[in-house]
Amino acid sequence: MAVNIVLTNQKGGVGKTTTTGALAAGLAERGKRVLALDMDPQGNLGFTLGLDMDKEGTMYDMMKGRLNIRDVIVKTDYCDVIPSDISLSAGVLEFYGKRRELLLKDALADVQAEYDFVIIDTPPALNILTVNAYAASDYLIVPMASEILSLVGLTQLKETVDSVRSSLNPSLGILGILLTKFNARTRLSNEVKEMADSVAAQMGTKLFEAKIRTSVSVSELPAHGMSIYEYAPHAKPTEDYRSFVDEVLARIG
Repeated sequence: MAVNIVLTNQKGGVGKTTTTGALAAGLAERGKRVLALDMDPQGNLGFTLGLDMDKEGTMYDMMKGRLNIRDVIVKTDYCDVIPSDISLSAGVLEFYGKRRELLLKDALADVQAEYDFVIIDTPPALNILTVNAYAASDYLIVPMASEILSLVGLTQLKETVDSVRSSLNPSLGILGILLTKFNARTRLSNEVKEMADSVAAQMGTKLFEAKIRTSVSVSELPAHGMSIYEYAPHAKPTEDYRSFVDEVLARIG
């Protein structure tokens, strides 16, 4: 049965999609059966994993009940992917009914036994799409840029997690907070690390030991449709992401 992990942060520009792609590809590289889900209407995750964007069906089609989950799964060189596009933004208004928060969980039930991990990218917002991801997942990972403003909103995130636990998914855990855009030589990065340590403790979790350093290769990555391990195999962030994947596996046990 798959372990479901959602990457989440209501703030944009924190490296969430890059991290989602790196985690999915890194787990697949270790021989795990991985399904990556794009819950972000921007639809960037599929491209990051090398998906041909001329797809037949998307996350929106599945959640609307137009297509079965198996009809929207696409194979890539790295892992299986369910892509998204701007049509999913309509779902914020169109998904309704008593089980609208459980649309994703219900759909995943048909394929859970076929994967070791389901990795979910979410939009930079706390809406029905994000709640669906939380309700369907075992763990959250919070990528956070090493900037003061990235700390803003984590309190609201905790409140949302607490609400989902009380009403939809009592076993939802926070696997950790991952610092991205990290530069150990700057005072700012180290100050943010100290504050993030405190916030993590309040959320009942801790920072990942891995910190994702800044690099031109990470900035260039989204334009190339390749995993970071293939595009920049010897870059410092690639080393960091490998350590992060190892740490995820260790924390899950």
